[in-house]
Amino acid sequence: MCGFAGYVGEGFGAERAPSLLSAMGQAIAHRGPDGHGIWIGSGIGLSHVRLSIVGLSDGQQPMTSADGRYTIAFNGEIFNYVELRDELKARGATFRTGSDTEVLLQLYAYDGEACLQKLNGDFAFAIWDATERKLLLARDRMGVRPLFYTEHRGTFYFASEVKALLTVPGIEAELDAVALDQIFTLWAPIAPRTAFRNIFELEPGQMLVRENGANRLKPYWTLDFPDVGEHGATDEDHTEELRALLSDAVRLRMRADVPVGSYLSGGLDSSLISALAAPMAPSGLNTFSVTFDSAEHDESSFQQQVASALGTRHNSIASSPETIATAFPDIIRFTERPILRTAPAPLYTLAGLVRETGMKVVLTGEGADEVFAGYDIFREAKVRRFCARQPGSKIRPHLFRKLYPYLPGLKQQSAEYLSAFFNVSGTDPSDPLFSHRPRMKSTAATKIFYSADLRETLGHYDAAEELSTRLPERFRRWHPLHQAQYLETRLLLPGYILSSQGERMAMAHGIEGRFPFLDHRLVEFATKLSPDAKLKGLREKHILREAAKGLLPDSVIERQKQPYRAPDSSSFTGPGTDEQAYVSEMLSERAVSATGLFDPVAVSRLHGKCRKQTVAGFRDNAAFVGILSTQLWAKNFAEKQLVTKISALSKSSL
Repeated sequence: MCGFAGYVGEGFGAERAPSLLSAMGQAIAHRGPDGHGIWIGSGIGLSHVRLSIVGLSDGQQPMTSADGRYTIAFNGEIFNYVELRDELKARGATFRTGSDTEVLLQLYAYDGEACLQKLNGDFAFAIWDATERKLLLARDRMGVRPLFYTEHRGTFYFASEVKALLTVPGIEAELDAVALDQIFTLWAPIAPRTAFRNIFELEPGQMLVRENGANRLKPYWTLDFPDVGEHGATDEDHTEELRALLSDAVRLRMRADVPVGSYLSGGLDSSLISALAAPMAPSGLNTFSVTFDSAEHDESSFQQQVASALGTRHNSIASSPETIATAFPDIIRFTERPILRTAPAPLYTLAGLVRETGMKVVLTGEGADEVFAGYDIFREAKVRRFCARQPGSKIRPHLFRKLYPYLPGLKQQSAEYLSAFFNVSGTDPSDPLFSHRPRMKSTAATKIFYSADLRETLGHYDAAEELSTRLPERFRRWHPLHQAQYLETRLLLPGYILSSQGERMAMAHGIEGRFPFLDHRLVEFATKLSPDAKLKGLREKHILREAAKGLLPDSVIERQKQPYRAPDSSSFTGPGTDEQAYVSEMLSERAVSATGLFDPVAVSRLHGKCRKQTVAGFRDNAAFVGILSTQLWAKNFAEKQLVTKISALSKSSL
């Protein structure tokens, strides 16, 4: 696990290349605190920072093939590198190192772009072919590892994080107003767009070839589902196959020349990963958890129960509103985008705990909810469709009460209120975004705080409608549950869960997270399952729960999912909260006016409202965190050119 950056083109003179590449590497040094290397060729330069996990003594990068033709800078892990090395040896290859980096380099030398089909891993890499003068960039199938690129004055630049690109003279941080609107609707920009205008991200499962001054983009893997009625049935064989696949995914991700630990939230997903990993850890398994002061967020009793049942060495760290508020400016610096939730902050703190113990690698349960339909939004959409078939029913809407036991206020509401609250009659079931419309509508309510200039710039732009136009041609042929899963897996997973909560928070401390549920073999297996295998009635992750039997206590297997959340606006302000100075500064009418993105008077009223109330609603929470994070983003990345007239932004970004 590492970070890399580089350039291709003659626009940047070779005499200045060492200083540029050093600066690019320094900007992302947190990703690779164990080493830094640069490599310069004719019209090409690569910078690499290393977190040594496999091939500790001989995996330095950038790495060049023995014949001098190919050079690689690589971030991530190829988990099946042992099997691939054996295959290459049978084909005549010889190896100088024990690293997965050299395996990838040699595999490309033998198979070219087709090598991507053989990789099981979380990766982003750049390979330069000196003979054909061609650069290949590629990103893993699920979008675990990030990769960004841009072009400036005829030179093509790329990096694991945008920070490295901003060290290039002439590349300035400028807000993409459309990306901001997408965040304030969908929680994430629609790739390849980023928060930075004219800086793009390579999409999951995609490759980019740079040759003769032009880019060629194409997918090498796509998330797909069978047509309605063509998926498999639920049976005992599928459960056993799932357990075998997941066990093998964990086994591969336990490969490292350093100890591997595991996050343990107390929920089904991380508990199951820990249960499978514990017998594979030669010296016992270290598990890591975050706890909360507030009962509605805390899962420590389940964490302790699982740790005790598995016999792990358990470590935990408390997350309070104060620790969230203190860490939040750093969170935005590492996410490199505005966010609507504080949830990344406790995970940032947790990664720091892992680093303090001397470990570098942890397994996590991320991805299970997307792959096996664990989120409340899937169950909610199913109930909404059920109610829509009899819109006048007084009985069906009461099913909504079963979905959110952690929202006690819903239990006292009438059927009419529940129907209206969940928008039963307000959305056409044939709408491709049916499952997500209520969330998009609730999130988009935060736009009442936009400034007049930002509204004028955006005009009639509709982020949700753009998302609709980006859906694959086969989308409408899928089961509604699979449509909802696609939306979560292709947008929210790489655009928020992995980027803002997962990979970025871990790598901020030089910690590599590994995600067994995102093994592409497991994902492809799950796409072919019957919807009922995943969401049986209202029992989410049905087949996963069945596979966990005998490995975990029944109380953990059968507990209803408790979504991972953290206190939002109450972490920064409110009765009994000591508001930190930067919060008042960033939300002041002067600072909001200077940035030009939000209405300073409306923001001031929101700030005052949150100061007075103990519990804020969804809109106010999302707006408060979104506005504060956007203000911090501007201060971190665009302070030299704070936008005073948003309408001056190029309309080409629309």
